[in-house]
Amino acid sequence: MWSSKFSFKYGDVQVYFGPGSLVENFPNVIRGSRKALIVSSKSAARISGALSDVEKNLKEAGIEYLEYNKVTPNPSTSTVDEIVELIQNHGVDTIIAIGGGSVIDASKAASVLPGTGVKSRELVLGYRPSTRGLKLIAVNLTHGTGTEVDRFAVLTIHGTIEKRGFLIRYTDYSFDDPKYTTTLNYKQTLYTSLDAFYHAYESATAKRTNLLVQSLAETSVSNITKYLPRILGNLGDLEARTMLLYSSMLSGICIDLTSGTHLIHALEHGFSGFKPELPHGAGLAILGPFVVYYTHKAVPEISARILRQLDPSIKPVSEDAEKAMKAVAEFQRSLGFQEKLSDYGVGEPDLKPILDFVERTVIERFSANIPFPVNRSMLEELARKAL
Repeated sequence: MWSSKFSFKYGDVQVYFGPGSLVENFPNVIRGSRKALIVSSKSAARISGALSDVEKNLKEAGIEYLEYNKVTPNPSTSTVDEIVELIQNHGVDTIIAIGGGSVIDASKAASVLPGTGVKSRELVLGYRPSTRGLKLIAVNLTHGTGTEVDRFAVLTIHGTIEKRGFLIRYTDYSFDDPKYTTTLNYKQTLYTSLDAFYHAYESATAKRTNLLVQSLAETSVSNITKYLPRILGNLGDLEARTMLLYSSMLSGICIDLTSGTHLIHALEHGFSGFKPELPHGAGLAILGPFVVYYTHKAVPEISARILRQLDPSIKPVSEDAEKAMKAVAEFQRSLGFQEKLSDYGVGEPDLKPILDFVERTVIERFSANIPFPVNRSMLEELARKAL
């Protein structure tokens, strides 16, 4: 079944999934567009082959297009404002985001701002436009964020460490074609897949969880534990890529259904906002096992249901919190992941400003989903363990 293509509507997005789904469906999706802006990072869209396939279809359809290829990991509001300026100066009516979470998130934000006179900083701080925005097409190149199917975006306010996730919009059309993920290197493959793992785990154990989220999360983690070790041994394995992409998509739906994640993401946003060179998935994996300890203590039945994919002996009791933490850490070690925050230049003197921000965002944005009480001493303990 892994090689079959399918499509479905979720929220406001029409999703096309499976090998070959882009080439088969893109001509219909771009019908009616007059001028497109392709948004990407410096090279991933070209290397993956997705950009050339999109360009070919645009040329055949007689649709004008221009390109913006300056999106970087952990994008800032200044990037979004540049994209908006291009849109307004060139009369663009369609955005085609070709990339992972950073590219799609920046495109989501940019799509709702033209003509409003509002800067992207205001989106991060809570402004919501009254219109849906420009036609937005996402060609997803990673099996990590799930942003191609959810309503969220994450940006860092330029010149600050204020990295925040916020509700913004669904894309209009999203393509999850695993063909374009086979050029991800070892670390990109590992980091993005661990991102999807924590999306599933946090959504399932969040206060706003439900039976559907837990079922989807269990399927996602089951596939990740099976196919991630396999793909790291053969990066061109299209079946494994497909199943990891499917898992990432399910995890994105989990986030959407629970309106967010919880403490692992709250912490990670503080550290990668401070150090943008810290890959999001790596940050989650560095901090994640330590938060799993408190999560399992608080909601052991749900945590055990998800983590039994890693260690079937984990029991749905609070006393197995340390075993749960060790199971996640050992799974990551078995994949070759043993990084620390200090590997990215984070030191003890950096903790105060980072945790000041994290503490504030926990209160403002994450407390409704974190299944246990959080205080400053807990945040300091978790951060020091991750150093």
